Order: sequence, then structure tokens, then C-alpha cells
Amino acid sequence: MHVLYFHQYFNTPRGGGGLRSYEFARCLLARGHKVTMVCVVDETDPLESLGSPGAPVRKGVIDGIEVIQFNLPYSSFQSLPRRAWTFLRYAARGVGLALTMDYDLIFATSTPLTAGIPGIFARWIRGKPFVFEVRDLWPELPKAMKVVTNPLVLMGMSALEWVSYHSANACIGLSPGIGKGIARRSRPGQPIVVIPNAADLELFQPGRREDLQLPGIGPKECVAIFTGAHGVANGLDAVLDAAAALKRRGRTDIALALIGDGKRKSGLVKRAQSEGLTNCHFFDYMPKMQLIHLVNCADVGLMILANVPAFYYGTSPNKFFDYLSAGLPVLNNYPGWLADLIEEHHCGIAIPPGNAEAFADALCKLADQPEWRRELGRDARQLAEAKFARSRLANQFADWLEAAYEGRAQAGLQPFV
Repeated sequence: MHVLYFHQYFNTPRGGGGLRSYEFARCLLARGHKVTMVCVVDETDPLESLGSPGAPVRKGVIDGIEVIQFNLPYSSFQSLPRRAWTFLRYAARGVGLALTMDYDLIFATSTPLTAGIPGIFARWIRGKPFVFEVRDLWPELPKAMKVVTNPLVLMGMSALEWVSYHSANACIGLSPGIGKGIARRSRPGQPIVVIPNAADLELFQPGRREDLQLPGIGPKECVAIFTGAHGVANGLDAVLDAAAALKRRGRTDIALALIGDGKRKSGLVKRAQSEGLTNCHFFDYMPKMQLIHLVNCADVGLMILANVPAFYYGTSPNKFFDYLSAGLPVLNNYPGWLADLIEEHHCGIAIPPGNAEAFADALCKLADQPEWRRELGRDARQLAEAKFARSRLANQFADWLEAAYEGRAQAGLQPFV
């Protein structure tokens, strides 16, 4: 089977983003399939082996995956209209490939929602099987966050969502809430499976705190680490609120390390400086292989998001599974399926949103009880191994694509077990 795979933000281990598509494509290759990945230029992973970065279209093979990269630079710092224009251009060029290339099945993963447009054309014009993966519910999520408020735009996004789900032979959701959201908007009996993000058990492994070297952080401080985007959705002011509470208590033995970039980062840095929050340490975005060592050697993983109800059961953040794999207890600040997992499997602390004192209490408890902290970390690693191993979920993904291609994907919502 030849899979034409659309992922606008494709990353490899050489970059700094999530590796879901890379690892899932590699699993398909291992099972004898062919994969052609279609993506755009990503400043965090330029895919240098594809040749001249200035070419309109670059082609090559990366670790067995055939890659087609459109020269459509994208950044989260761009304005919403400019990003939307990139989304539409990527979809339009993708339609051209979907209508002309020789392949057996088309797979598209959001975000953005427009990534599914080539699959819609392929299904109805060429009769190609189409599997659509949903990473965030659109327009529900941007509407809830008030990122998109124009009623006409929201109406158009809602229509595209409906058409995408009804055109797909089968769908994949990355969380229980996403799976249910797809089911609400799909045709009766639509085959849907929940396959969350996964734990890279070979890359992220429990390390030694004494091997952690970060400027400004002492060897005896308990280090709580956050990795990822510093945007509106991440709600990182909650970390600074907790830092202020720790400062008032005189807890200088707890360090908060925030690694990454985003639109809100400069404002967060300025706030920390103005309030004298010397327990907050900001570090630049870094390649995955460099980040792995820091996560492995930290004490606590911070799973932070803005208090938006759509997030509760509708997200599957990579960092959560990285923390589990590294054997870090997870401190989570919003309710939902991840908080439920943490409480059920005794692998961290779930606190209510918007409560800086509870946040500080949890950090103090983790810092003051190292043996208990390590026990939570062991349970986190066990959960990663039992339920979220990359190899397990990648093979489930490959099974689902094969079933969709052969017309035997099971009808209805298949919950993640």
C-alpha cells in the first residue's frame, strides 16, 4: 500500500517538534508499505537533506520516507491571516498532488483543519480511500479560545469540518473528547478510533538529577520543567503565579525551568523580571535530542494549559507522554482525561485551575518528599510502558489504515484502552 501522507508540520528527530508522523510513517515502512510525506518548511527542522532551501518544491528520502516539501514558510509568530493563507496554499498544492499522483490511500492529519482538503478531493473525484486524523477540534477550540470570532469564518470552518468527517472512510482522534467530537459531527456508523500521542520509551528514560546542567539552577534545587510553546493556549502565567507564591514563602530550593518559544514568551520574561521571580528560568527552543537529556534529568514535569473547557478532554500534548516516559511525576493544572489518568495511576498531582497556592503547595510537597516523588515517577514510567508505548500505538495506527484501505474498519467510536 502506498500512503500519501499530509502533515503540514512534519518533524524528524533532528528537529524539535513532535515525532508522531515520523514514527508512524516508519512503522508503515517496516510493515512493507510506501509513504510519501507532504509538508511545508519548518524553521525548527529544515530537512537539510532535501537540497536547496530556496526551491519552490523540494523532494528527497529521509530515513526511508519519501518527502515532498513546499516552500511555504510558517511560524507561530505570523499573524492569523498570514497563517490562514499558508494553510490554504498548502491545501491547494496538496489537491494537485492528490489528483495526479499514483498512490493507494490518502491520510491527512490536522491541525490545521485545511490539511484534510486534499483527502476530500481524492475521495470524491478519484475514489481513493481517505483517513482523517484530528489533533484538535476545529472550529470548537479556536472559538472557545476566542482566537477566531468572525461568524462567517467560524461557519466556513464548521462546514469544512462536517465535509471532512463525512468524506473520510475512517477517522482518528487523539483524545477521548476528540473522538466523541468527531462522532457528533460524522455520519452514523463512521469508523473512529482514539490513538493518543505516545511515549518514546527509548529516547525518554529516567535519568540522574546530578547530570542536569542548566545555567542559573543549583545542584540541590528541585527542578520542575515545562517544554513546548509559550502561547496563549499554554496559560504559563499560572507558572509565574506559583513562582510568586513560592517567593512569598521563601522557597528558594524550587526552580521552574521553561524551555521553548512563542508569542507570549517575551511578556512572561518581562513579568518575571519586574516581579523579581528569580526562581523562573527561561531557555530557548532546542532540538529534540538536546531536550531529551534535560527532561530525563529533571524532577517534575509541568503539564500546563489555559483554563479552557475544550482542553479538558480535547487535547493530547506530546510533553505529557515525554514526562511519563522519563519517569517524572506530572503536575497538571486543569481537569480532564489527563488529570484522570494522573489520579488513577498515581503518577503525579492534579490541581484545580487558577489556584496559585495549590500549585505552590504541590511543588513544595514534591520537593519535600523525594522518595514519594520518585515513587510517583516510577508509576509514571509504568503507565507509559503499559499504555502509551510508541511501538504499540504505531502498530495500532498501521492496523487502522490497513483496515480502512481494505474496507474493514470497524463502525462506531472505538475508545482507547
